[in-house]
Amino acid sequence: MKSDVNRCWRLAARPVGMIKDSDFTFHEEPIPELRADGEVLVRTSYLSVDPTQRGFLEWLVPIGGVVQSMGAGRVVQSRDPNFAVGDLVQGAVGWQDYAVSTGEGPTAATKLLPGVPLPRALGALGLTGLTAYFGLLEVGRPRDGETVVVSGAAGATGMLVGQIAKLKGCRAVGIAGGPEKCAWLTRELGFDAAIDYRSEDVAERLRALCPQGINIYFDNVGGKILEAAIGQIASKGRVVLCGGISGYNDLQSVTGPKNYLNLIVQSVRMEGFVVTEFAARFPEALAELAGWLSAGKIKDQVDIVEGLENAPAALRRLFTGANKGKQLLKVAEI
Repeated sequence: MKSDVNRCWRLAARPVGMIKDSDFTFHEEPIPELRADGEVLVRTSYLSVDPTQRGFLEWLVPIGGVVQSMGAGRVVQSRDPNFAVGDLVQGAVGWQDYAVSTGEGPTAATKLLPGVPLPRALGALGLTGLTAYFGLLEVGRPRDGETVVVSGAAGATGMLVGQIAKLKGCRAVGIAGGPEKCAWLTRELGFDAAIDYRSEDVAERLRALCPQGINIYFDNVGGKILEAAIGQIASKGRVVLCGGISGYNDLQSVTGPKNYLNLIVQSVRMEGFVVTEFAARFPEALAELAGWLSAGKIKDQVDIVEGLENAPAALRRLFTGANKGKQLLKVAEI
């Protein structure tokens, strides 16, 4: 790899259905220059690969723009007194080797907690972990003895939701694709039960595993699995809307749950959220998550694809269910 260029992926066309390599163009360009005080230049080491990036391609990234994503790396130039060359940081870097951060906003460069490996900083101690933490604890508000069901349970957010639920005295049921992932949830992560949506009738299994109903359903998927959960929701239950990956590749066909009236009958609260709403409280959440990890009370898992040239393929893995845990793309050694 050349050390004097900035490799980057730019959006060539709005994707239709599953993303294709032809939706992007791969460029070699000059390394960006710092032009104003308060800016830092970050050398990307890891990129976070998240389902929300599919939505960014629809409405956020302009045609010809660098594909957006969070990432982590090292400061190589700085015009900000708060950052020194060599600092390890995370922030919105995009699919590229080098990125300029202005140091403003919730996705600007922030220093990593001392001793935290970069992959963990983008997973359990990044926006992924924060999403699980605030989504379950602040939106779901679990109580001891309740039953928590989470879809996409073998993914980056879902795996943490189930583990945090267990820490709070709840029963955790995960929905995932394939027997290997389901076994991993129960044997390694401590879920009480798992449902394989590929080979089992989800609604039937929810009735069997949650005979008293679901107190909290944490939704990462949407579609028919959301309907199945609503069908078994308990009185005064809570539905936490975190994502809807089942519809991201065909937004025009997304519909609401057909059985939404059950929300009325059961007096259920269904609420969506964006994790940056809790930005002021990120430090306290990260401290608690770090403590749980250090004590072995929760585990994290990363799934790493290597090479910036493989960025589109890494994103596709999320929509085929190929990843287990947090999907990352390794760009370079720090």
